[in-house]
Amino acid sequence: MAGAIVNPALGQPIQFSAEKIKEEVRLVGNVKKEVKQLQSNLEAIQAVLPDAEERQMKGDRAVRRWLDQLKDTSYDMEDVLDEWNTEITKLQVEGDLEDAPAPMLKVLSLFLCSCFGIKQVVLRRDIAQKIKELNEKLDIIARERDAYNFKEMKSIEAPERVRTTSLVDMTEIYGRESEKNFLMSKLLDERNEKQRNLPVISLVGMGGIGKTTLAQLVYNNNKVMSHFDTKIWVCVSDSFIEVRVAKAIIEGLECPTNDFVELESLLKCIRQSITGKKFLLVLDDMWSEDYNKWESFYHCLKNGFYGSKVLITTRNERVALIMGSVAPIIMEQLAQEECWLLFSQLAFFGRPPKQCEKLEQIGREIVAKCKGLPLAAKTIGSLLRFKKTRDEWQRILDSEIWKLEEIEKGLLSPLMLSYNDLSSGIRQCFLYCAIFSKDHNLKKYHLIKLWMTQGYFGFDNDTEMEVIGQEYFDHLASRSFFQEFQKDDDDENIISCKMHDIVHDFAQFLTKSEYLTVEINEGSEELVINTSNEKARHSMLTLHVGATFPISICSIKSLRSLFIGYESYDQLSNDVLLNLFGELTCLRALDISVRFRASNLITTVPKEVKKLIHLKYLNLSYQDVEKLPETLCELYNLQTLDISWCRKLKELPQGMGKLINLRHLINLATNSLSYMPKGIEKLTCLRTLSKFIENSSSSDGSKACSTLACLKDLKHLRGTLEISGLRNVTNTSEVKRLQILSNKKNLFYLTLSFDKDGEGERENDDDELLLEVLQPHPNLEKLDIGNYRGSTLYFDWIMSLSRLRELFLFNCENCKHLSPLGKLPSLKLLRINRMSAKNLVTRIESDGAFSSSTLVIRFPKLKVLEFDDNFEWEEWDYGNTILPCLAYLSINYCGKLRALPDGLQKFIIMFC
Repeated sequence: MAGAIVNPALGQPIQFSAEKIKEEVRLVGNVKKEVKQLQSNLEAIQAVLPDAEERQMKGDRAVRRWLDQLKDTSYDMEDVLDEWNTEITKLQVEGDLEDAPAPMLKVLSLFLCSCFGIKQVVLRRDIAQKIKELNEKLDIIARERDAYNFKEMKSIEAPERVRTTSLVDMTEIYGRESEKNFLMSKLLDERNEKQRNLPVISLVGMGGIGKTTLAQLVYNNNKVMSHFDTKIWVCVSDSFIEVRVAKAIIEGLECPTNDFVELESLLKCIRQSITGKKFLLVLDDMWSEDYNKWESFYHCLKNGFYGSKVLITTRNERVALIMGSVAPIIMEQLAQEECWLLFSQLAFFGRPPKQCEKLEQIGREIVAKCKGLPLAAKTIGSLLRFKKTRDEWQRILDSEIWKLEEIEKGLLSPLMLSYNDLSSGIRQCFLYCAIFSKDHNLKKYHLIKLWMTQGYFGFDNDTEMEVIGQEYFDHLASRSFFQEFQKDDDDENIISCKMHDIVHDFAQFLTKSEYLTVEINEGSEELVINTSNEKARHSMLTLHVGATFPISICSIKSLRSLFIGYESYDQLSNDVLLNLFGELTCLRALDISVRFRASNLITTVPKEVKKLIHLKYLNLSYQDVEKLPETLCELYNLQTLDISWCRKLKELPQGMGKLINLRHLINLATNSLSYMPKGIEKLTCLRTLSKFIENSSSSDGSKACSTLACLKDLKHLRGTLEISGLRNVTNTSEVKRLQILSNKKNLFYLTLSFDKDGEGERENDDDELLLEVLQPHPNLEKLDIGNYRGSTLYFDWIMSLSRLRELFLFNCENCKHLSPLGKLPSLKLLRINRMSAKNLVTRIESDGAFSSSTLVIRFPKLKVLEFDDNFEWEEWDYGNTILPCLAYLSINYCGKLRALPDGLQKFIIMFC
């Protein structure tokens, strides 16, 4: 099946290589000649790629082999050019070229600089030899190209920049009314209540037919929710791994597992948790035909109260019968009119009625080709939403893709049409998702960082890579390649999503030899590397309890991504670590905390990590690493370093300033870190710095960066920043002069913690002076202030925060006076914890500018107000103040509070 489609990973490396040559390699002598020849070959080959792809799609195996050779060579080319750029960056950093421009603009002058001596000669010869070898390979490919008589395109147009689009929320379900009613009646049926059996109900149908959607619809139905004591949803997917399924059920039951690893212990836990409870268990996407695996679960689940039910969804009716389901509900295709309603909701979204009328006839012809498949209608509808003319719709209707019957009986045809409509970079981003397992929760910002590592965003120097990644993500989401979106607390921004199983199958269908996804169980045979996977570029390993790490994975030298999900708590051996960090030298992304948070998977990072010169993404989160080697600072291409929740990590390497391409230093919850190393101020590309620790007065002062001034030049910081150790600041006037926070317009969440780790002690009043000069940019949306020792929290800049939505004041035990926070126009949540003011709320609301008889509206948008542990609070002088939007008030452990104002008694009060 895969032989019918060109490997879509080809176009991007070719384009990348051609651009790299133009931008980065400016050499002299014979090397320059080789580069010119290389570029010429690439451009000639690139011109015939569209014709080659079309011929491969029609089944020309010879063309497929030719394209595979070209793809391999293009990857090799990228590696050589990256290596070249890395060496130039190294010379720039270690040569201390303070005024040198970017490496790609300084190549020639570096060669002429005598200060590098013999090193530059060796470097030039090495790169020249590798480029010569690549040229020889490309010459052969170019000669073979002529034998195929490809049609040549005159020019290659650059893909149009993607515009950010709104997302359609699929809230309506079309059709399925009879199936829904029948399924509801089965779930709510109590006629067999006295029989000691556990009914198994099944939904059976092909992929994309709507089984999961219907199951979700009834699962969240109010009648079903009130009928059962508890509900559990488990996505089983391809393999029925008993321990994993048992743990998922326990997680749904919200009961402790005590870290059980044996199936018997887990089943016993389930049995005890469901005793006397009427439950509904949904097992979504069942595949296994092994009754023995299901039998132990069935006997365990029979311990639930009469009326409990199990609902499964499966593509295979035999699976339903093996599991004991009687009279499975067979899901047929949607009626054409229902399919049309689903399609038109998407395709006609936002169009004028007259335009919809003109397109309706051709739209109905397209719907007929969807053959009643909801996923197909949804996918094509999402595609046509962005096609404005009738000619564009006609081209979709007349496409040859519909005729490829071998593509899963036509189901993947609509996906192929939508896929072909994507630009090269967005295609690559979509295909990269094939590395994840089915039903994997895709975190948006994590995904964007991974896309960055592979160079999928092109060479637009005027736009932030992260912004382009956001646009690409929105583009894929708006075309239904993603689903099941989770949004942030404000319900504005998507933070994660999933892929439909069929969409995931489609991605894997297009990348069969590129991606290697492996699950290893206890006793599994050693992973065999053969011709089908020896050239894999991206791999995800999931190691279950008792599994042994497959060291053979380290023989796939071409790997560019490796994600390791580990279920047990066994550490990786030194041999494995040496191979991981020393042998896979083409890696761009290495993630050792993808799926399971095994806290002691690794405790050391070997010095051999320096061999991973192409590495751009390194995730070591949740590991018991105490120290990172200095050699890590030789990873000059590193863009993301995630050490969050490495609670034992005591210090960062002293050479951190060398990582001049680092954009994201994620050091959340690194509680043992006591200072930031010198050179941190050189990381001017940083977009993310989760936590900055001020501790210049500590005993490690020789290693620590000098002051908060280190933050001044990190002007690109965005998102969230915590500054701790503010009690260690000794030079408030310097902080005021530098205005270290006011230039960070993309910083939206700031935490200021006045705790202390260093020597000496400042006066309490100094906290007030320091807070006054730590003025953030007016774009700030969330602010936390903690461990503050001043007697007043009255600072002028708070009133400039017109966008501030959340404010949290904690452990400010000396504070008795507050700014008039009630004037903040956008504040929605206010939390005050451990403050000593007696008339706390009066201080919040009033600045004395109105009389007691004046009706005053304060906190115009405040919805949530929380007070905790304010032990000295006695009175709430509410006066005539109105809080028009207040929906939730919580007061805990405020023992001296005498009374609440009239009108607020309906809210929650605890332990007062």
